[in-house]
Amino acid sequence: MLHTAKISRPGSLFLLVAFPAFANQAEALEETAAKLELIEVTAQRVANMQPASTYATSVTQLRFDPQIDIQARGLPEGQADVSIRGGLFENTGFRLGAIMIFDPQTGHYSAELPIDPDMLTTPALVTDSTNAINAFNASLASLNYGYANIASGGTARIGLGTDNLRFASGRFSKSRLVSADRITGLSLAAAASSGDGTLPFGDHDFKRFSGHFQLLDDKQESNLIIGYQDKFFGWPGAYTGFSSLPETDHVKQGLVVMDHLHTGNHGWWQLGAAYRWLIDDYDFDRRTIDAGGPGSFEHETRSLSIGVSGAQSAAGTDWTYSVTLAADRLVRSTDLTNGNFNSRTYLGIGIAPAWQWTLGSGAELRVRAGIRGDISNRDENALMPLGNISWSRPVSNGSHTFSLDFARSSQLPGYTALNSRPAGLFGGNPDLGREFANTLTLSYDLSSGAWHTRAAFFVRRDDDLVDWTYRQGAPFARQANPVDVDVSGAEILLEWRSANWYVTGGYTFLDKGADYGDARVDASYYALNYARHRGTLALSYRPTSQLEFRLDNEFRLQQENPLRTGDRRAWLSAFSAGWKLPTETDLRLDVIADNLTDSDFEEFPGTPAYGRQLSLALSMDW
Repeated sequence: MLHTAKISRPGSLFLLVAFPAFANQAEALEETAAKLELIEVTAQRVANMQPASTYATSVTQLRFDPQIDIQARGLPEGQADVSIRGGLFENTGFRLGAIMIFDPQTGHYSAELPIDPDMLTTPALVTDSTNAINAFNASLASLNYGYANIASGGTARIGLGTDNLRFASGRFSKSRLVSADRITGLSLAAAASSGDGTLPFGDHDFKRFSGHFQLLDDKQESNLIIGYQDKFFGWPGAYTGFSSLPETDHVKQGLVVMDHLHTGNHGWWQLGAAYRWLIDDYDFDRRTIDAGGPGSFEHETRSLSIGVSGAQSAAGTDWTYSVTLAADRLVRSTDLTNGNFNSRTYLGIGIAPAWQWTLGSGAELRVRAGIRGDISNRDENALMPLGNISWSRPVSNGSHTFSLDFARSSQLPGYTALNSRPAGLFGGNPDLGREFANTLTLSYDLSSGAWHTRAAFFVRRDDDLVDWTYRQGAPFARQANPVDVDVSGAEILLEWRSANWYVTGGYTFLDKGADYGDARVDASYYALNYARHRGTLALSYRPTSQLEFRLDNEFRLQQENPLRTGDRRAWLSAFSAGWKLPTETDLRLDVIADNLTDSDFEEFPGTPAYGRQLSLALSMDW
């Protein structure tokens, strides 16, 4: 797991709300909030939390993360795939509280959370056996979000930038003490952005609205989040990899999530439910007019998920469990019409007991063993083992931990892979089945004072991984096919914090060997598009309380790919300078630059890079 810390994350979300103010309860409210706001979240490891090209989304805070590779088509907030440990875009899941949010059409939209990021905590990256217990249809990793505590306040932000960029966002929240230990809160937020982009046909037009209701006491927390977004973006060669095609993608999405957390003396449990709908209109050439038939690439999906997870201690054993029941439906589509079904139900169950022993010198030995079951009405079922053994010992101002972990996990392909016509750039395959990943990881963690160090070495076998394959001589004929891939890698992370400085650096090495199982196929569009070497460096410096500088860097050497037209080496960078104005109101001025080096590195082979973007933003908090 990533380094975590106990920190408070007040929600501060806002726009229009209706709770009256109770000034005479302010002191009691503050005391109660202090008891409730301790939550375990991942320490922030990216310097720039605001992009230069639009308003912040859930993807923004993942850019430049040492363990997360964001592969963007144009601006990352337009569309980005999330790759972890060399996995594909469908191998990473997104979890809100007790429930996983997934897109049944394609994993390209898995990261689309129509929620203001300040309504959620910084996500924890979960891998290995912990992911196998809790994740749903995400074989390699999941990003787990908690719900931020709502605190009274608000913010308004406006900005402009190069390439006719205009953006604005606003949040308003109100919390109220309703009894001695119970708080209610309501937050509303809205954001909009438009611009021409750094390339011709690279324009965007985004809108997002979200609301968050919360009820807290000393043992329970209930959350309701409703979000909607309308996103249009254009980018040459976005999905095809051929820059001569001015592609567009227009996604409308709604999401409703309900969640309840209960804590007790011997453990906790969390129950959640989510309903998600998504309408997608993709056009590979915006210069043509869609007739509404095949080739129009219009789709609508809906999904419903219910989940419960928790941990309980009994008779010297710590039990961790997770259950998810989900159903989805491909409501309509102009092109996903060649599969065997348009609806599917899933059941995932994970359970793992753990035992812990105290040894000499304060050392602790912990052993966990468990099992995961995945069931579907359309596919084969799977029963998979998992296990972990860890040894930790306290050191000066911290501890260090060695861990050995094994997990076997699985997932099912989406409707784009299953139901697309078999020929063309997005060829489908109705015979695709369950994918499996077997991962063995050896890791070391050291926390001591202001320092944190983590190193992990892993080997993985991906069986029947769904990838779009082709022959090098015929790149226009791609099809979703099962591929067996052997992966080995290493991750190193260093963090240091002081009163004025925050520094974090990371390095990742990956090596892959693929078995296509078919002599007629010899190239991969996704599975073998990875950084063989990737390093990140984030710096944040605050010389005074009014001035702050932030710098993110990524250095990478990409694996060779026959479709890549540019250099496989890249240095990507983002910079911002913030100045708190000497006024009575809390005003802040930010200058932000994305792709500071103006790198032309192709995140996907043949897809042009997003150029340098500069913006100026003025924000006010209250």
